[in-house]
Amino acid sequence: MVRRRSGVKRVGHAGTLDPAATGVLLVCLGQASRVSEYLMGLRKVYRATVRLGVSTTTYDAEGEVTATADASGITHGMVREALKGFVGEIMQTPPAYSAVKVDGERAYRMARRGEAVALRARRAVVHRIDVLRSDPPEIEIEVECGKGTYIRSLAHDLGQALGCGAHLSALRRTRVGPFSVEDAVTVEELDREFEDGTWRERVQPMDCGLMHLPAITLHIEDEKDVRHGQAVRIDEERLTAVEAAPGLECRAYAEDGSLVGIVVYDGESEMWRPRKVFG
Repeated sequence: MVRRRSGVKRVGHAGTLDPAATGVLLVCLGQASRVSEYLMGLRKVYRATVRLGVSTTTYDAEGEVTATADASGITHGMVREALKGFVGEIMQTPPAYSAVKVDGERAYRMARRGEAVALRARRAVVHRIDVLRSDPPEIEIEVECGKGTYIRSLAHDLGQALGCGAHLSALRRTRVGPFSVEDAVTVEELDREFEDGTWRERVQPMDCGLMHLPAITLHIEDEKDVRHGQAVRIDEERLTAVEAAPGLECRAYAEDGSLVGIVVYDGESEMWRPRKVFG
């Protein structure tokens, strides 16, 4: 819809949501689609409702029930204690009904054909889990996590840890990095703004999603070289707020304040090499 209504040919996103989920979806227009990988790497915050006592094939309410159990004996303390095991760096197996590829094919397509899908556990990082409401068989939690974390798997695994099974009954993504749902626009609102021509006021500068990277202002000659894909040696006085380390990525700006690109420090040559250059 954004591509069609905006007239911008190159439009992408920075991480989809499950069909039943709501919340923040970052849409990248034009050259901003080239920084989607950085946006996808930002921390995400979700509000999830987990229903205890019912397990499903998809780990959410869309799937078929595979098992039921009595969850009336689950207490608030038991929930909080079990959730401690899912904070930090964890190994997590994605749901069979997911977009993970198996031998080049999406797992959910294989699962829908009734084929057995064996997915390997993956590393995930969960920064925190807060219990917002504990009223078994339903609990509501807020999860702050890194890229590739499946909240559906978290709900399922929580049910296994509690011995009663569980599935995700509702999910809302409330934040991606600095982008909050309070500042977002609904599809219906955006459609009206395309009608009255005010949609451009919604477009944010490309570097809004890159503020976690240190910033460097290039000398005019260095700017020219970076724009031509050449590595540069940046004067130390321009690195006062940056401690150069091998692999360090920085936002690079021209002296007029425009974003030139993203540069990375090569410790061996002590040069800064352009990784992304924007016109």
